[in-house]
Amino acid sequence: MALFSAERLTMVFGGLTAVSDFSLELNEGDLVGLIGPNGAGKTTVFNMISGNLRPTGGKLILQGEDITGFRPNAITRRGIARTFQNIRLFQDLHVIENVMISYHGRLRSSFLGAVLRTPLYSREEKEMVEGAMALLRKVHLEDQAFLQAGGLPYGQQRRLEIARALATNPKILLLDEPAAGMNPQETRELMDFILNVKEDFGLTVLLIEHDMRLVMGICRRIKVLDYGVTIAEGTPQEIQNNPRVIAAYLGEEGLDEGGEDVA
Repeated sequence: MALFSAERLTMVFGGLTAVSDFSLELNEGDLVGLIGPNGAGKTTVFNMISGNLRPTGGKLILQGEDITGFRPNAITRRGIARTFQNIRLFQDLHVIENVMISYHGRLRSSFLGAVLRTPLYSREEKEMVEGAMALLRKVHLEDQAFLQAGGLPYGQQRRLEIARALATNPKILLLDEPAAGMNPQETRELMDFILNVKEDFGLTVLLIEHDMRLVMGICRRIKVLDYGVTIAEGTPQEIQNNPRVIAAYLGEEGLDEGGEDVA
C-alpha cells in the first residue's frame, strides 16, 4: 500500500477547472517533482493536499485513512508538512522561536498549564527548546539561533522554513519552489541540503520547482501538469525526451538538464 495517494483530485473555481483528475502515489522514501508552466495547477495541488483547499472531487488517502477535506492542522498532525513559495517566517522573532512555534502542535499540556507553569508544561517546554536547537544543529543554523529570522540571508531563511516544517515531525514534506530567488551556488547547496534532510529524517518529498537543474538532479520521478491536466509522468530522462512535455512546457528551448530555468 502506498504511503499517500491522491485519487482523481479536481478543483473547480466558478467555471474554471484549475486541476482535473490529478492522481499521484507516494511510497516511503520517494522524491518526486511536480513541474509545469505558471498557472498549470501545481500550487493548487499542494493546497488540496495540505488542507488549504477542499477538493471539488477526488480523494486524499494517507496510510489508508481518507483525509479529504481535513483542516490544515489535522493534516499536519497526521504527518504532512509544507513550505511556501513566498517565505512565511516570523521575521521579528528569533530563529529558534520560529522553530519552537511548530513544536506547539505536539504539546500535550493545556493553555492553563502554561499559565500555571505545571510540571508537565515545564518539562515539555524544556524538551521543545532542546528539540528546536537539535534541529537547527542538523540544518546548520545553530549559530544563528538567537538572531532575528528576518536578518538571515535568503538561503538561510529557506533552510529555516524547511526546519520549521521538520519540527512538526512529518512523514511527507511538500516543498513549494524551494529554489525560488536563489542564485546557482545557493541552488546547488539546496540540492545537497534537500537530499541530506530527506535521508536524515526518513522523509518522502514532493516538490514543485521551476529550476530544471534541481529537478533533474535530485528527483527520481517527475509529474508534469499543463492547464491542470497531467500530460506526462516518468523518470527525469523520460521527461527530458517526452515530445509532449517539450512542446507544451518547454517550447523551442527544450529540456536541458544543465540549462537555465525555462518556466
